[in-house]
Amino acid sequence: MALKPWKILESNYLRPRIRFDQCELPNGKIFEATAFEFRTWASVLALTKDQEVVLVRQFRHGAQAAFFEFPGGVVEDDENPLDGMRRELSEETGYTGSNMIEVGKFYPNPALQTNLMYGYLAYDVEKTDVQKFDEAEDIEVHLVALDELIAMTKRGEFQHGLQVAVLFHALAYMNRIQ
Repeated sequence: MALKPWKILESNYLRPRIRFDQCELPNGKIFEATAFEFRTWASVLALTKDQEVVLVRQFRHGAQAAFFEFPGGVVEDDENPLDGMRRELSEETGYTGSNMIEVGKFYPNPALQTNLMYGYLAYDVEKTDVQKFDEAEDIEVHLVALDELIAMTKRGEFQHGLQVAVLFHALAYMNRIQ
């Protein structure tokens, strides 16, 4: 049996990109659903020539804690995901590179969000510039060996779920998952 989409009866915006839909479910019941119309996101597992992973550590308001993450962020409306990822890598870390591969794309939370996240793997990145933060960014750059990042993930020190998904896609691309 094929799943049927919900019929949207009415949509109202609380703010731009935050939508409340009154929906009729396939069983006839009425349900209020929330949708966040976020822009596309992109993130990169960037490896230096010495096979170190470029990580960022920054404070995340929702969890009220600092997290290790891959460089990345919002892709602007007029950018493609690869260009957005390159921009974010440079702005957040000062690292750049030319050997970049898309290793996966996925929905961060399809129950509530409309956006996709793109994961990339970059080889041979180099520090070529200084960091250029957005107004709400305060970012530390850390270089760790790939095996240490895997160990950090196993120990629960690399906790951002979307970043773990990018790590999985990159490791699968690199044939590091058995």
